[in-house]
Amino acid sequence: MNFPVADVLAVSLRRVYVAAALFSLSAALPVLAQPAALDNGIADIQREWSIIQYQAPEKTREDRFAVLSTKAQALADQFPQRAEPHIWAGIALSSWAGAKGGLGALGLAKQAREQYEQAIAIDPKALQGSAQNSLGVLYFKVPGWPIGFGDDNKAEALLKEALAINPDGIDPNYFYADYLVQKNRKADAAVYLERALKAPPRLGREIADAGRREDIAKLQQKLP
Repeated sequence: MNFPVADVLAVSLRRVYVAAALFSLSAALPVLAQPAALDNGIADIQREWSIIQYQAPEKTREDRFAVLSTKAQALADQFPQRAEPHIWAGIALSSWAGAKGGLGALGLAKQAREQYEQAIAIDPKALQGSAQNSLGVLYFKVPGWPIGFGDDNKAEALLKEALAINPDGIDPNYFYADYLVQKNRKADAAVYLERALKAPPRLGREIADAGRREDIAKLQQKLP
């Protein structure tokens, strides 16, 4: 049976369109999968960090934060143009430094600072200003010159910036209060601790929220 030329062309064009559509879909699948991979990776790191920080025996934390840092860095390497994995790479490094302690932790703190700075350069409002908050904590926890890079002025400026982005958050209010207590501004600190206690719960961060409330209670004991 002979087909008209027009029919043959129509069939051929349909095949081309279908092939093109299938190719476009297959090309888009990795892109569509990326947000899910990033979100799942962040959720896993958040959950693991909360367990180590608030539930793991203290003597195991240094090694476990070291492993978590490797995992967080791998996610940051996979998504270098996203701020969120850099923030969590910084948090893991900062926590590892805190668990390690001493001058040996300074190198880890410097690496964490670099991760936070990268995150701020990419998106200063990512994770509701968590990079500024965490970097501010580093600046007031790390010793100053000539030993380290600690700087109270930078610390307060960054903590206030984080509060401006997320004024009702539990973490920015708690850490600014912690800074104020360290600077013997305890009356001011009480205000921010009350705000921290009123912070809304964070979905999927139940362990972290419960642990942070314990931190708040301990800090309140230092107030008049």
